[in-house]
Amino acid sequence: MTRVVRHEHQAPPALTRAGLLLPGLGHLLTGQVVHGVGMLVVTAVWLLATVSGLPRMGEVLFDAQTGRILPGAVVALITWVGLAGALWFAAWRLVSPRVLDDEAFNSNREIFRRTLLRHTTGMLGAYGVAVLVLLVLLAPMIAPFDPNAVDTGPKAIAPSAMFWMGTDELGRDVWSRILFGGRISLSIGFIAVGLSATIGTAVGAVAAYFGGLVDRVLMFLVDVLLSLPRLVLLLTIVGLFRTQGALGILLIVVVLGVTSWMGIARIVRGEVLSLREREFVQAARALGYDAQRILFRHLIPNAMGPVMVHCSLAIGATMLAEASLSFLGLGVPPPIATWGVMVDDGRSPLRSAPWISIFPGMAIMIAVLSFNLLGDGLRDAMDPKLRGHQ
Repeated sequence: MTRVVRHEHQAPPALTRAGLLLPGLGHLLTGQVVHGVGMLVVTAVWLLATVSGLPRMGEVLFDAQTGRILPGAVVALITWVGLAGALWFAAWRLVSPRVLDDEAFNSNREIFRRTLLRHTTGMLGAYGVAVLVLLVLLAPMIAPFDPNAVDTGPKAIAPSAMFWMGTDELGRDVWSRILFGGRISLSIGFIAVGLSATIGTAVGAVAAYFGGLVDRVLMFLVDVLLSLPRLVLLLTIVGLFRTQGALGILLIVVVLGVTSWMGIARIVRGEVLSLREREFVQAARALGYDAQRILFRHLIPNAMGPVMVHCSLAIGATMLAEASLSFLGLGVPPPIATWGVMVDDGRSPLRSAPWISIFPGMAIMIAVLSFNLLGDGLRDAMDPKLRGHQ
């Protein structure tokens, strides 16, 4: 027996044409306000990249001095093409029926998908993250100026039609620096959290599965590291080993990653402890599977749900930590732009040119809020009790 499942707000033909003409409009007109507004904003980002990037594609793709193709510009072009397809595919899915049998309709994955899509704040966070990621990926097409180009003319120009967010004390365009600086800030957040998730998952899973002395030693190590003030630890390590260029960024990523895995280790340990005596694990042991196969094939994949929620929340916290280090003068070394470095650049002229710090500070706030809202949505969608409540 099959069940035909259509989207709850299926549009009539007139609204279908409107949605295909402008992705997001059909969702908005059928009452799906969050999805409609979110898709319209994403569409606006794509249109901005189209209008500002395509006329100067040759300038964007090739380095003016060496004539070589710029990898970042190639990524931007691929993102632009892929985003166009994704937007109109999403608009088409508004009216396309989904055919699912009863088992698939009631599966945990399908219930999770439906719950998350109906979670208003969670989807606000998801669209916020999507817009930020798309902006930084499309930065070579959207940014009107070179982010590191120093202007010999007037400095600290207020926001205007030419400079949307003004310029800093060196005459650099703040909007362009936010776009390119977001690449570093978001990359630091994603990579550092990925590193901490890898370490924490390994430590927590091993401690829970083997138990005994292994568990006690590893959890004692976690308790010791949690007792250390993280900011002081970060300042000490970065201050002692700080370097310039790409190595400086790598140092920040590694330090942020290796000082934040303890919470994930505790989460994974708790999940594995609740799973290791389940029937499917006992069956794997009875079949003679070794510890490595049981951990990587059965226990760790089933413990990833809470880890995903924690990671989405941790990305925002990691970006705040990087901004704090930059504000204290120990972040990513100049002239590399990050949102934290830009906030620090505007500290001295804060009274005369507040926009130098305000706009990158707003970018940090929006990013952290979006990741937190997305994390809340993932947590609620994975909780069976909250699913029923919603």
